[in-house]
Amino acid sequence: MSSEDKGGDLTDDPSDENAGEDVYLTGQLLVAMPTMGDPRFERTVIYMCAHSADGAMGLVVNKEANEIDFPELLSQLEIETGDIKNPIPVLTGGPVETGRGFVLHSMDYSQDSTLKVTEDVGLTATVDILRAIAEGEGPAQSLLTLGYAGWSSGQLDNEIQANGWLNVSADASILFDEELGNKWDRAVRKVGIDPSFLSAEAGHA
Repeated sequence: MSSEDKGGDLTDDPSDENAGEDVYLTGQLLVAMPTMGDPRFERTVIYMCAHSADGAMGLVVNKEANEIDFPELLSQLEIETGDIKNPIPVLTGGPVETGRGFVLHSMDYSQDSTLKVTEDVGLTATVDILRAIAEGEGPAQSLLTLGYAGWSSGQLDNEIQANGWLNVSADASILFDEELGNKWDRAVRKVGIDPSFLSAEAGHA
C-alpha cells in the first residue's frame, strides 16, 4: 500500500503453510531486550505476522511515525473521503519498505487479500481498508504501520538464541491499545520480568 503500489499485498513476504506450526512464532509478540544492540529496535514490541523456515516478517506496534498522520496519508494516497470517522495513529512498522502501509486488524473485517495471521488477527495491505476505516466501516480494532521488520531464513532464530528477543503470547490489550508508551513495559511484565531490572542492566549489555 503506497502511492506507487496502491493495490499491494503481502505475497512477497515469507508466509508459507508452515508458518503457523508451534515451532514458529507467528501470532506472538517479540520484545526487544537491552542486549539487542540494534538501535532501530530499542524497546520495540513486534507482532509476528509470519515465521517459517524461509524467514520471518513482523510489525513494530509501539513506535509512532511522527512525520505523518492518518489524514495526511489518505491525502498522499489520493483517497477521497468525507469527515474521517476513525483517525487511527500511524506507526513505524520497521525498516523494510517504509513507503508501504500495512494494517493489522481484528478479523471482523476481511477481504480477498487479507492474510489471516490467527483466528483473531488479520493483515491487509490494500487501500480499501484505509477507506473503510476512514468512513467508520473498518474493523473494530486496527493499527496502521509504514514498513515492516523482516528476517531471512534462520536470522530471527539466531537473534533469539543470542538473547536479543523474548517472545510472549499476544493479546488485544497490548496489540491494539493506542497507549504506545507503555506497551514495552506491559509486554515485558507479561513475560514475568520487572522492566526496571532490564533498564538497569541495559548499560551492561
